[in-house]
Amino acid sequence: MILKIKKLNPAAKAPSYAHHGDAGLDLYSAEDKIIKPNERAIVKTGIAMEIPHGYAGLVWDKSGIATKGGLKVLGGVIDCNYRGESLVAIVNLSDKDYEVKKGEKIAQMLIQKVEHMEIEEVSELSDTSRGAGGFGSTGKN
Repeated sequence: MILKIKKLNPAAKAPSYAHHGDAGLDLYSAEDKIIKPNERAIVKTGIAMEIPHGYAGLVWDKSGIATKGGLKVLGGVIDCNYRGESLVAIVNLSDKDYEVKKGEKIAQMLIQKVEHMEIEEVSELSDTSRGAGGFGSTGKN
């Protein structure tokens, strides 16, 4: 499978796998930006992509900057029919400024197959042992 990319900014770096077998492609910042504590920011990648039909790019945190820098990716689905710049929404959950440098890894993207479902409205759903239990309903053990 081929992921076509178009550089929109000469400073842009193409997404890449750091290691053979990695699930996520690293996405890189095409700009320098300071993200203040508790601030949300959009970081430009400087690239547009052509994700194959039937797939989507799911944008996730990089574990290193999430744990060390307190950055959390917000949302992050890149549809196969989107051709604009891939942007990464990030919030700084730490108590310190985070300085994003041009060329720095800021997120990772997994290319995932997408199934389209037919929607059927019903008056009842089937029973399961879990039922409607959620948000800690199974206890702490």
